[in-house]
Amino acid sequence: MKRLPIPEDVTGDEIDKDVRQELQSLPKTLAEDVAKNLVMVARLIDEDPEGAYGYSRVALRLASRVAAVREAAGFAAYANQKYSEALAEFRAARRMTGTVDLWPMMADCERGLGRPEKALDMAGTAEVHKLDKAGQVEMRLVAAGARRDMGQLDAAIVTLQSPELASHSVQPWTARLRYAYADALLAVGRENEAREWFAKAVEADRDGSTDASDRLAEMDGVEFVDALDEDDDVAVAVADAEDKGTADADADAEDASDAEVVADAEDEAVAEDDAAVAHDAEADDEAEADDEAEGEAESESAGEREKSGDSDGIPAQDGKA
Repeated sequence: MKRLPIPEDVTGDEIDKDVRQELQSLPKTLAEDVAKNLVMVARLIDEDPEGAYGYSRVALRLASRVAAVREAAGFAAYANQKYSEALAEFRAARRMTGTVDLWPMMADCERGLGRPEKALDMAGTAEVHKLDKAGQVEMRLVAAGARRDMGQLDAAIVTLQSPELASHSVQPWTARLRYAYADALLAVGRENEAREWFAKAVEADRDGSTDASDRLAEMDGVEFVDALDEDDDVAVAVADAEDKGTADADADAEDASDAEVVADAEDEAVAEDDAAVAHDAEADDEAEADDEAEGEAESESAGEREKSGDSDGIPAQDGKA
């Protein structure tokens, strides 16, 4: 037989004392194994129904003649919508104990199997009168659900109207009863009354067994934003902004680099022009100096010629006194 892993913190002592008493009919080691598997069923049935179902099957193979085991297997099957299997286990547990506590669950399995008429028949039997107050309220909820399955919406509303619904005291079943009544009212279009009863369900729902607060908010047009999704959106926006900033910075750097290249080229061109101008100025200065030197040379030559001409033109003196 394939066993499933049991966490170290599970000892088996966590089970109800009545269940522990039932397991005393088993050998000690076997009783401990069964108890641990039943603890895992109870631990997982809300959060991980499939996992709970696996542990219930192990317990069932170990001790199928224990009523508590059959009941746990029924609840695990019910949580996984295995209604035929759940009904069989509930019937077996009822035969072993002789009690009617599981009668509402058996009727709801009939609904799950598509037999609402059978569920209504069970709601009208003598077994219902043997149920405690919680069981009777549960049976009323099942019967109202069966009426709705059959399209009898107004009859479903009437079925739920009861002293337990009108009571101002809060009992373990109060939130679910008020919620079912609000949902039935909404189904026939009585929205104002439905809103009122959803609000009353919220007041009684101390452990969050219903989604009455969400239904009420939905009717009021309130939308909830997932904080994690919002954080993700912000992170994406920041990342986009950073990417854009990086891209802009890269573009600016590229533009700056291009501008530096252009500036360097312009500076180089200016330097070349300045050098050319300086070269031309130097050449002009040299040419001017040559012209001045040439002019001075010509002036000196003319002076010498003038002196030479004056000497030749002096009249000769006569030797006579």
